[in-house]
Amino acid sequence: PVGKAAWEARANELRRRVSIATGVWPMPERTPLRAVIHGKVQRPGFTVEKVYFESVPNHFVTGLLFRPDDGKTNVTRPAVLSPHGHGGRLQDYGEANMPALIRSGAEKHLKSGRFPKLARCAQLARMGCVCFIFDMLGYADSQQISYQLAHRFRTQRPKMEGKDRWGLFGAQAEMRLQSVMGIQTWNSIRCLDFLESLPDVDGKRMAVTGGSGGGTQTILLCALDPRPIAAFPNGMVSTSMQGGCTCENCTLLRIGTGNVELAALFAPKPQAMTAADDWTREMMTKGYPELQQLYAMLGVKQNVYCRPMLHFGHNYNYVSRATMYSWFNKHMKLGLEEPIIEDDWKPLTKAEHAVWTNDHPQPSGGEEYEVSLTKYLAEKSDAQMKALMPKNKDTLEKFRTVVGGAFQSIIGRGMPTKGDIQRTMVDKVKKNGYIYFEDIIRNAAHGEELPVVSLFPTNAKWNGDVVIWIDGEGKKGLFNENGDAKAAVLKLLDGGASIVTADLFQQGEFLGGGQPLTRQRKVKEIREAAAYTFAYNDTLFARRVHDVLTLVSWIRNDDHEPNRVNLLALNGAGAIGAAARVVAGSAIDRLAVDTKGFRFADIADYRSPDFLPGAVKYGDIHALLALSSPHSLWFSGEKGKIPGVILTAYSTENAREKLESWAQQSVDESAVNWILSK
Repeated sequence: PVGKAAWEARANELRRRVSIATGVWPMPERTPLRAVIHGKVQRPGFTVEKVYFESVPNHFVTGLLFRPDDGKTNVTRPAVLSPHGHGGRLQDYGEANMPALIRSGAEKHLKSGRFPKLARCAQLARMGCVCFIFDMLGYADSQQISYQLAHRFRTQRPKMEGKDRWGLFGAQAEMRLQSVMGIQTWNSIRCLDFLESLPDVDGKRMAVTGGSGGGTQTILLCALDPRPIAAFPNGMVSTSMQGGCTCENCTLLRIGTGNVELAALFAPKPQAMTAADDWTREMMTKGYPELQQLYAMLGVKQNVYCRPMLHFGHNYNYVSRATMYSWFNKHMKLGLEEPIIEDDWKPLTKAEHAVWTNDHPQPSGGEEYEVSLTKYLAEKSDAQMKALMPKNKDTLEKFRTVVGGAFQSIIGRGMPTKGDIQRTMVDKVKKNGYIYFEDIIRNAAHGEELPVVSLFPTNAKWNGDVVIWIDGEGKKGLFNENGDAKAAVLKLLDGGASIVTADLFQQGEFLGGGQPLTRQRKVKEIREAAAYTFAYNDTLFARRVHDVLTLVSWIRNDDHEPNRVNLLALNGAGAIGAAARVVAGSAIDRLAVDTKGFRFADIADYRSPDFLPGAVKYGDIHALLALSSPHSLWFSGEKGKIPGVILTAYSTENAREKLESWAQQSVDESAVNWILSK
């Protein structure tokens, strides 16, 4: 984006996306931490204590708390949160490897240098900072979710995929935006809460630094939480590989963006990093210049720095740590003399670093715990969503902001402009009662093309209405086997409306065999985690919604200037039509959908064509339909009374007369009658 206003709009959009993707939109309830600090160990210049607390009830965050031991009392100190990354907080180079590391300049000390992540915490404590290093899921003392599940998940587990009982990585979890990355992000936020709660910490002087996977956590935390004043996300700010582990990817996160832009969300606050001989090797020419441009535009070019050290591989070694020490010294105003040099110290023994002891027993984990955690998270989220259900104008506005905003990010695209749309005529045939057109409609901004069929009435004068008819089978759903228009289609035409239909992405002409798609594509990755595909790519459902938006924009901006644009979504396309209305709003004058009882919550496979991350969390299809208010809506496929959220949304806006439901048969004809009668 060019200019501050454009960047601020983009940054707000990205922060919402990051919040949604990691499961913290809206922010969950901050339950009591019940923090326990025990087992103090003394070292020259600092102390180390064991910590555990509950980020949510019965889910424990574990780690080590390093505090300065400089004789000062009754003072508040700056604090640094240190997510450790892969290898764990106890990463050990091994005694045999230390001489070579020291000769290369990567490390300085034989003893403490063996444990590089603890070395940085010790030095930060000697610099006067309270430093907390906490365990990623599956590392060291965080074993309620196993390492194998959190970081090596490979194969979907059907036994952990049910509407009432599910585990992580399955469709049910993804549609509620429950992920390892999301849990770790929430743990990071609660870690700042923990540090802020300490009597010796100045909550206005907190910073974050981590390397590799810890760099990923640093990027996300600093994008979401306003409290850190400085950051050093090392080893992951890159235009290349964005994070190879299941713990570094969650659905929706990086569609149309990447780690450089996500790191930019911390601007204008100071952040630094290094470039090494890994996926960050091109940062000095791809990524860092763009960050410099952004910071310069914001008037603080000096607040971003990338140090090139391409003679080292992937690391957070002594030289990288020294760069971080100097950066924090300056921007946290520690007032220390430069250069800052690490001192050696005796490594911690297992007894000194193990959080769980006989007096502090380790909590249980495993599959049953996993199921209890996903259930708890869902219950709390459902309660938040229930509280958002519209009851008056104020709550309706909040419902639109939270739930509507979520679905807008999940769909991931707004309305195309007139200039985006191009039309190429393919064929024109006069038939009995209408003229048949074939066109290719292109969305030039995204390089997308749709095969489109339009029907223009000849038995009746065109009344200015255009009906965009979306069918679950594509454009062939409007025609009989002999190629003639179906009775409901002819009735619309004879009523004076024109009709537009299309094969949405991977319908009809997009498919070689012509059979409906049963499983959507995924990237070439042997691990069956949805995020490897859908952290970076829109789902098929979202892409089909994009196609509908392209059609709406084309018709709305057509030179013939239609009086009204109607969207009719039937035969399995109801949810797509409902989602399109959320984005298009009043650009669709009237919407008629048949839900056929569809629920996202019934999906049990992340490769289902209807899979949509977050759809269950934010209220399923009823919420999509409620977001149509106050615009005209007809729907069928729902038994009994009009669902409460839909009815209250329309009633709150005094638009009840624009809402109509149908519970009988002959859905197509009933929908057509509604359009013709209005």
